[in-house]
Amino acid sequence: MDAEDKTDAPTASKPWLDAIKEGERAFQVWQEKCDSIDKKYADLSKMAGASGDREFQIFWANMEILRPSIYQRPPQPVVMPRHSDTGETPRKAAELIERALEFDVEADDLHETLLLVRDDLALSARGALWVLDDGRCIHVDRRDFVHEPARKWSEVGWVARRAYVGLEDGLKRFGDVFLTAKREEIGNKREDDYQSTSRKAQVWEIWSKTERKVIWVTEGVDTVLDESEPMIDVKGFFPCPKPAYATVERGTLKPVPDMVYYKDQIDEINELTARISGLAESLRLKGFYASGVSEVGEAVEAAIARTDDRGILIPVSNFAALGGSALKDAIVWLPVTEVAQVISSCIDLRKQLIEDVYEITGLSDIMRGVTQAQETLGAQNLKAQYGSVRVQQKQAEMVRVGLAILSMKAEIMAETFDPQELLSMSGMQLPSQADVQQMAMQAQEQGQPAPNVVSAEQVFGLLRNQKMRPFALDIETDSTIAPNEEAEKSRRVEFLGAVGQFLGQARDVVESAPETAPFMAELLRFGVGGFRAGRDLGAAIDDFTQQMEQRAAQAGQNQQPDAETIKAQAEAAFKERELGLKDQELQLKAQDMQFRAASSAQQAQTRDYDARTRAATKQFELMLKQQELGLKVDDQRLKEAQAEVQALIDAQELELEREQRRPVGIGD
Repeated sequence: MDAEDKTDAPTASKPWLDAIKEGERAFQVWQEKCDSIDKKYADLSKMAGASGDREFQIFWANMEILRPSIYQRPPQPVVMPRHSDTGETPRKAAELIERALEFDVEADDLHETLLLVRDDLALSARGALWVLDDGRCIHVDRRDFVHEPARKWSEVGWVARRAYVGLEDGLKRFGDVFLTAKREEIGNKREDDYQSTSRKAQVWEIWSKTERKVIWVTEGVDTVLDESEPMIDVKGFFPCPKPAYATVERGTLKPVPDMVYYKDQIDEINELTARISGLAESLRLKGFYASGVSEVGEAVEAAIARTDDRGILIPVSNFAALGGSALKDAIVWLPVTEVAQVISSCIDLRKQLIEDVYEITGLSDIMRGVTQAQETLGAQNLKAQYGSVRVQQKQAEMVRVGLAILSMKAEIMAETFDPQELLSMSGMQLPSQADVQQMAMQAQEQGQPAPNVVSAEQVFGLLRNQKMRPFALDIETDSTIAPNEEAEKSRRVEFLGAVGQFLGQARDVVESAPETAPFMAELLRFGVGGFRAGRDLGAAIDDFTQQMEQRAAQAGQNQQPDAETIKAQAEAAFKERELGLKDQELQLKAQDMQFRAASSAQQAQTRDYDARTRAATKQFELMLKQQELGLKVDDQRLKEAQAEVQALIDAQELELEREQRRPVGIGD
């Protein structure tokens, strides 16, 4: 057989079917555990039956709290130019894709699909999606999705999706080779109403990254049903993003459902619930009384006829064996206090087990996030943040999957959709290249600058460029959980305050210096980039900043003078400067004269002061001399007075001596 015959020979399906079986065996334990979890969550036939043990449906209650905490609303696409200075073409392309994605999210009912993924993530710890070649997104049941066993998703070499195909559809799609396909009634093992109306074959669609091709196989056909190149060319090759995972075994991609971590506690809770129910059935008022026709017996029977029928009394012929014969002892009641105490103990133990389940699952943290109206704003914010800690990983997985789906849809739209279809989906009107050229010519004839308008050819040229498109556009999504309205209001008020304050300052700067408008425009882009609302208003902000730049350019053009004006302005400036120098010189001379006059006056004042000082000094010296002469005269006068006094004293003393020396007579 030559090489051409070998190339044209059909490929055997057995290797691919064996690979799929190997993948199913790798996840068999997880699948069986998920089957039991599904029955534990909702088994209508069991719960609707009259028989069976009583159960405390804590698992269902936990899921009803956990599921809406993980995902509540569809993702909203946000497409923006990756850089703010790349021009008008990336901005229009981003706006076109964003509008088309918004329409597609609603038309494709992506929300319902992601709800199914959320339920798989919450119950089974894995949720898978699949994007068809026309851009539609579908949920894949856990048993219908198989991939190559690997340690991490980047090492997975192939993924497969199972579809159930009837004979007519199979012949139309694959031809006569489908006649030998193994067809059977499709349904699950619960034997409920989920049964197909006809026999169908299980067809596996396999995407092999290593061989870069797509293969279809089914049991009963020895060769592949079909083999082709990938129908869509997306990042990562696979038509499905990495599934949303909760907990996985270390070193594998085997999911571990959350329920297995507290299965023992749930079993104990159900056992206690059944025990409480049985004890409650036995907790009835029962007693014994004497039968016969005695007066005591007849009185007791009459009293029984008037009592509630819930009380149960049993007649006893040999009543003496039960106790005394008095009326108060005529009835013997069975003790119920011990039964009530056991029930109370069982209820307390069950309550503790429920608390243990809440701590294991983190439901207690989520319920702590429920705030009260009388609490402060800080306490409410703290509770809201702390309550979401245990579900943040699952929330992030749903956001990641939603973003991956939107990115894949955007790639398919940009590369395969007809331009007119995209324009219809987005509701945009883009002029053709000829229209743009005509507008430029009209503006030139009117002496106006060419309008900053991009054509449809430019926009779709960027979208079709698979290498340049990721560099130019950035696709994101907002949160898929319910937003905090108060926090959103606070962020918007903060955004409006910051932008309003900046615009007020920028207006004054631009009016005084129009050439600063481009710088102010870039500052505005930089400032609003840190706010979520800035991304929502990205197109309007870009338009506003471009208008600022255009007005600044026009103002610069209107103010630009010709050569003669420049010369006249220079001469006027020179003359004005010369006059200014002369004025300065005159002012300096006047200041010098004033200084000299002031100096002369100061010198005259100094000379006059010196003269007055000398005169005063002389006058003071003369006064001192006069005082000195006066003192001398006074001293002389004092001496003369003292001499006179001394002379008078001496005369008196002499006269006294004379008197003393005179002889004394007889008559004396």
